Amino acid sequence: MNQFTVIIAPFAKDNIREAYDRLTIENPIYAAKWLDDIEEKILGLRTFPESHAVAPENDAFDEEIRQLLYGRGTPWRIFFTIDEATVHVLHVRHGSRDYWSL
Repeated sequence: MNQFTVIIAPFAKDNIREAYDRLTIENPIYAAKWLDDIEEKILGLRTFPESHAVAPENDAFDEEIRQLLYGRGTPWRIFFTIDEATVHVLHVRHGSRDYWSL
């Protein structure tokens, strides 16, 4: 089984940090679990990243944008591209937010 390298873009790191900071204010225990879980999900993209759906926003971009969903109810959306053997995580946002655009 081929392993992909996962690179988290600075913008996506900022998204995660900002979400974690907000969640920490509301519920520090949940925030810590959320951070561990979302990092695990992102690192899980090392195997079979192409098994995740193309994002609805895909047509607005030049590259194919896929999404990994994390969480119950309205899930978090982790947007990424695949470039040969590398997965680039571009953006992380809560599913209740509007569609992503540049």
